[in-house]
Amino acid sequence: MRKVLIANRGEIAVRIARACADYGVRSVAVYADSDADALHVRLADEAFALQGTKPAETYLHIDKLLDIAKRCGADAIHPGYGFLSERADFARAVLEAGLVWIGPKPETIDALGDKVAARKIAQEVGAPLVAGTKEPVKDAQEVLAFAAEHGLPIAIKAAYGGGGRGLKVAWHMDEVAELYESAVREAITAFGRGECFIEQFLDKPRHIEAQVLADTHGHVVVVGTRDCSLQRRNQKLVEEAPAPFLTDAQRQRIHAAAQAICAKAGYVSAGTVEFLLSQDGQISFLEVNTRLQVEHPVTEETAGIDLVQEQLRIADGLPLSFEQAPAPRGHSFEFRINAEDAGRGYLPTPGTITRFDAPSGPGVRLDTGVTEGSTIPGTFDSMMAKLIVTGATREQALQRARRALREFQIEGVASVLPFHRAVVADADFTAEAGFKVHTRWIETELAERIQFAPRPEPSRESTLYRTFMEVDGKRVQLGLPSQLLAGLSSMGAAAGEQAQNVGNSSQDAQDWPEGSVVAPVSGSLLAWKVADGVAVKAGEVIAVMEAMKMETNITAPTTGVLTHAQVQGQMVAAGARLASIA
Repeated sequence: MRKVLIANRGEIAVRIARACADYGVRSVAVYADSDADALHVRLADEAFALQGTKPAETYLHIDKLLDIAKRCGADAIHPGYGFLSERADFARAVLEAGLVWIGPKPETIDALGDKVAARKIAQEVGAPLVAGTKEPVKDAQEVLAFAAEHGLPIAIKAAYGGGGRGLKVAWHMDEVAELYESAVREAITAFGRGECFIEQFLDKPRHIEAQVLADTHGHVVVVGTRDCSLQRRNQKLVEEAPAPFLTDAQRQRIHAAAQAICAKAGYVSAGTVEFLLSQDGQISFLEVNTRLQVEHPVTEETAGIDLVQEQLRIADGLPLSFEQAPAPRGHSFEFRINAEDAGRGYLPTPGTITRFDAPSGPGVRLDTGVTEGSTIPGTFDSMMAKLIVTGATREQALQRARRALREFQIEGVASVLPFHRAVVADADFTAEAGFKVHTRWIETELAERIQFAPRPEPSRESTLYRTFMEVDGKRVQLGLPSQLLAGLSSMGAAAGEQAQNVGNSSQDAQDWPEGSVVAPVSGSLLAWKVADGVAVKAGEVIAVMEAMKMETNITAPTTGVLTHAQVQGQMVAAGARLASIA
């Protein structure tokens, strides 16, 4: 390979660009309109515009990506994680275009990315499994029938999904149908396909995963384990390696099952086999993520292996740089730094970062996609950065993490830093009286003990110095006099403010008359659940919004007759009036 196009954005695009530089190949960034001055665009050797704002017209647009690869002379594509990383049709299109695909073979993505097919492979190799449907269900009635037969809770999972998208857990029969419809919507939005299957959900399990690397020379190696139990809405927030508090037998069972599943599927490149571990010690295969994981740095720190460079080596036809996985060295934590307000139900908070003071010192690594002055758009994922802290022991890593989280300061947008500071001080997580964390711990035990105060609304003022121009879609650096830059900055800020308010008002919620239904977050009005002119009751779900790939239910603040003020599918700003109830 000589030049790699990175079909992604943000932190992972930065990570891949740096790995390309270390490996000795050039990197090409692509960007949506809102990412024109993003860090990954600036760090890559070249950058090309995707000319659009939404995922479907930018990072999910296969034809645009392949056209840019042809124009810039790239001979390989790395998909990162999310977006098209687990799409077999994209992998095939890349290969058919004569390019190198940095990832598993398309047929492997089909076999393992399809959760139903992956279960069949797991059964064939004797991996541990809970009960589940053999094929995707056709409708909500099939889901209800499964729940009646096997009992609750059940997991409704997108067959072609990953990263928690299109995954819903039903605890009560009266919510099964709605959660199924929601899972289908999320799956279609995120992956272009809405098929879902059902399986039993273990109550209060831990989430354990095994990192696998496999080359084209027949080597399939489990590099190590991770614990990813700290999740909210099935989105991981804290991960650590190696997975702590496992028995030797449990660790060996996980390693053996992960290796057998990947070997059976003819796996190549980096992948992750995920398991659930119940409180009584039962292990159950969950799924295979046929891509690089967000949390890969904790494995890199404890194994001493650069997983992205190994992906590049494998794509180049080279063997793994090691024969056997090294024994874990020390312990590592990763804290996802999302632009979310814990005091407002972890709502995403798009905006401009006015302060970004990152920590440093022994054992501290920061993988980031932003800097001070970066804009967090509302159309993409809310993750800004990942703080990775490593120590000789779990206790030392925790102590360093407390120090690093105290040093980390972000202003302009909300962040989950207060949440992380609370977690590393909580006895359930530090295991002072035993490790009590599970996949719903944040939403249950922690939520009962800790209340986060809402963050004050940020200033809407922003400035952006756009010191570049596009020539035939290619981003080119341009030097301009400082006076002109200042003038352009003022124009950009004014235009951004104007665009933000098109079609709606940024008026604060308290200025709207009584009975107004106000958007809690900037995003898309995904669906009206109650028709215009229909009577509603206070607390009833009347609409669903989507922001940064997360769905948020909108409830009626009072009882009365609903009148829509916004059209389904429209983008609205936080504080805008969605409807009124008289």
